[in-house]
Amino acid sequence: MLRLNGISKTFNPGTANKKKALDGLSLHLAPGDFLTIVGSNGAGKSTLFNAITGTFYVDQGSISLAGEDITFRPEYRRSREMGRLFQDPMRGTAPHMTIEENLALAYLRTTTRKHAFFSRITKSDRAFFRAQLAKLDMGLEDRMGQPVGLLSGGQRQALTLLMATMVPPKLLLLDEHTAALDPGTADKVLRITREVVAEHGITTLMVTHNMRQALSLGSRTLMMDGGRIILDVQGEERANMTVSDLLARFKAGVGKDLDNDRMLLS
Repeated sequence: MLRLNGISKTFNPGTANKKKALDGLSLHLAPGDFLTIVGSNGAGKSTLFNAITGTFYVDQGSISLAGEDITFRPEYRRSREMGRLFQDPMRGTAPHMTIEENLALAYLRTTTRKHAFFSRITKSDRAFFRAQLAKLDMGLEDRMGQPVGLLSGGQRQALTLLMATMVPPKLLLLDEHTAALDPGTADKVLRITREVVAEHGITTLMVTHNMRQALSLGSRTLMMDGGRIILDVQGEERANMTVSDLLARFKAGVGKDLDNDRMLLS
């Protein structure tokens, strides 16, 4: 489903602020794979997501999605086939528009229906939105006419997840999408995430600072450092791995201990 071959990206080349954010990174995902990614600040996790979504073009290498080369495909075109959630719940929705209007924008953007951008939301579309909202178990189906800005952070993040997946994307990118939520709300959004991904079999990449989460969610775990993948585990090896094992593998791969307090204390 996703194939990254030797992608590299350097910011501010030729200056004192030169930063190689991705360094010849290769990664292949099969349809339905659910990967968790961990790494300290500056490891290249968000940069990897930006490269995949087309926020910038990579300097070297290629990116393919479902067998199609998208290396130089514009970001707005990639967005029709990808869903993305950010750490900040405010980034995924338009606060002054209603819940229904936000859902309509997401639906018309991703649907393959001809002339979708010039379509109007029908009665059956509204019934579909209501049914999808009901799955969140947050009572949002009865608040479709309210501005999204009145929702809590957890409600907005759950709504953003729904907007990104109600027309199932080829690829879902979750960039620490529960990190800004309180523990109870974060658990609920994670539960919804697991259910939605499993229901549609969506190929998923999820960045998390929580190493226990990284080993318990999905089917495969990557660890990044310096713009490279230094660990890629799955199957029985991953099932038997502890957080201590993960830290030991990091030290073996990088030659130093992990010193990110946020990850160590999570």
